[in-house]
Amino acid sequence: MAPVKNGRYLYLSIPDGFPEPGKTMVYDDSRTADLGAPLERGAFLVKVLVLSVDPYLRGKMRDPKIETYTPAFVVGEPLYNYGIGFVLRSENAAFKPGDHLYGVFKFQQYVVESDSQAFRVIENREGLPWSVYLGVCGMPGETAVYGWREHAHPKKGETAFVTAGAGPVGSTVIQLAKADGLKVIASAGSDEKVAWLTAVGADVAFNYKTVDTRAVLEREGPIDIYWDNVGGETLEAAIEYAARHARFIECGMISQYNAAQPYHIKNLKSIVGKELSLNGFIVTSLRAKYEASFRATIPRRVAAGEIRYKEDAVRGLENGGRAIADVQRGRNFGKSVVVVADE
Repeated sequence: MAPVKNGRYLYLSIPDGFPEPGKTMVYDDSRTADLGAPLERGAFLVKVLVLSVDPYLRGKMRDPKIETYTPAFVVGEPLYNYGIGFVLRSENAAFKPGDHLYGVFKFQQYVVESDSQAFRVIENREGLPWSVYLGVCGMPGETAVYGWREHAHPKKGETAFVTAGAGPVGSTVIQLAKADGLKVIASAGSDEKVAWLTAVGADVAFNYKTVDTRAVLEREGPIDIYWDNVGGETLEAAIEYAARHARFIECGMISQYNAAQPYHIKNLKSIVGKELSLNGFIVTSLRAKYEASFRATIPRRVAAGEIRYKEDAVRGLENGGRAIADVQRGRNFGKSVVVVADE
């Protein structure tokens, strides 16, 4: 079998501010893959079909000496993230040709792997698009469900405020909150996205770029639950208009990921006076507790239309850098994925 192109998206340098395709990362198609080459015992050859693009990837573009919950990308090596791959050949008893695998894949068209514990077979009995397992049925959906179950403690009739509500995490949280009988305030960065917030159930939806967040919270609050995806000034506003004993779920702070200077919250003392609870969390820390239930229920509910989702798909691995840059700037609308190939 003749070798085929094996394109990769490489990490080049630590960005100063927003990541830039061609500078921070670059597509390279200089390598080939021999799809018929013998595999070592335990190895399996995978064709990468879809890759996830998530806000947290910006945090991996840093000096590796800075330690945090996720390792830094390695300069000169491919980017990597959650993905779906199709097994072409296998010398591993755990997988057979034709299996669809979920796990962390390099931003590369073909990969040979050997760690069967790092991947799992997606049965997809519901017949959902494979990319959905990178969104509402994957890590972003897990983030929403696990964080909500662990930290929200909702009571019917309370008010929740969800930021970045048009993203895969935010829009899922909105639907979870409505199912629990809450009034939901939600924000997003365009009028088109605001319409989506309303479509998935938000009672009050607004464009934070054109409408004053404080004015909305003053009118519609106080808020009992704050799901934070953005941090910065919005977190400060949420503290100002929080009810006593409000629960703050700190999921992300994308407004700060590319900022030259961090925004300093000026009303932190209100956390004491209002007896607020602030809980930061990482989805992997809660996976053991909630994963079995998630897998058993969420794909079925999505297939039944009980949980809605929106996807922003970019086709072609060579466009992966643009997708990453768009997510950091909020230009995507829905779950961002890179469609690398068809089966």
